[in-house]
Amino acid sequence: MQTSKLMAAALALSASAALAQSYPSKSIRFIVPWPPGGGADVLSRIVGPKLGDVLGQQVVVDNRGGAAGNIGAEMAAKSPPDGYTIVFAYAGTHAINPSIYSKLPFKESDFAPIIWTSEVPQVLVVHPSLPVKNVKELIALAKAKPDQLSYGSSGSGAMNHLTGALFTMMTNTKITHVPYKGGGPAAIALLSGEISMIFGEPATVVQQIKAGRVRALAVTSPKRALALPDLPTIGESGVPGYEVTSWNAILAPAGTSKEIIARLNTELNKIIAMPDMKQRLIDNGFEPVGGTPEKAGEKIHSEIAKWAPVVKAAGIKVD
Repeated sequence: MQTSKLMAAALALSASAALAQSYPSKSIRFIVPWPPGGGADVLSRIVGPKLGDVLGQQVVVDNRGGAAGNIGAEMAAKSPPDGYTIVFAYAGTHAINPSIYSKLPFKESDFAPIIWTSEVPQVLVVHPSLPVKNVKELIALAKAKPDQLSYGSSGSGAMNHLTGALFTMMTNTKITHVPYKGGGPAAIALLSGEISMIFGEPATVVQQIKAGRVRALAVTSPKRALALPDLPTIGESGVPGYEVTSWNAILAPAGTSKEIIARLNTELNKIIAMPDMKQRLIDNGFEPVGGTPEKAGEKIHSEIAKWAPVVKAAGIKVD
């Protein structure tokens, strides 16, 4: 009996090794749970093609926006765990949504972490018509005009929604929240003057900042961003203690073989460490991290625990 079990285990191990060696034999779908134009889309289209090059198969970005990332994440969670579906993971969807949605269509255990790709400071940017040049002036204007200013987000309960909610709480201001279906649409709304400001990912707004179409006031992280070193933090701009940093990871459906996860992790670590790729990521506001699948899993788990009390205190519920 014991010999049979050992033989079965050996055969299974041999089959997994053979699968990993032949992988991939066809294109890989990279689900991005956000519309084109936002930070998730930008990062995926930087990393995806390079991953395809090193694997010898095309990596196809599949944008599936809606419900603060839940639609695309659910699609990935229910995909076959064969290594041919991976998904872009975002702090809001995987760390905040579990506390906001009472009926979330996926759970942490539905995914196998591959890599923690980057940390992402957000940028407070305003429409150029707004008569403010710094955070202190913005706070003064918001207090003088309660509920007359507005900030956009990539969806109710998304990271940049909570970023804005925390800002209003800590500054005792009343600024109207306007949810959109992604960071791209929110940025477009800002450019048109439909809203006053956003707390956007650098990838969504950095080109508009450089072109003078929007005005950047500060970053949300505890230290200055690598992509925008001249911008002060909100904490050093008159709101001491304010700190929000988003993050991104890449996951696969739970049950994907450890050999395939290891292969993807190895290649992605190499990619984000390449000098040219690293610089492209930094230029777009992504500060590369990397590491093991276990490190990514620990990050997600700790972030869920971190944001649960914040969501409760803010009273944010979507359903």
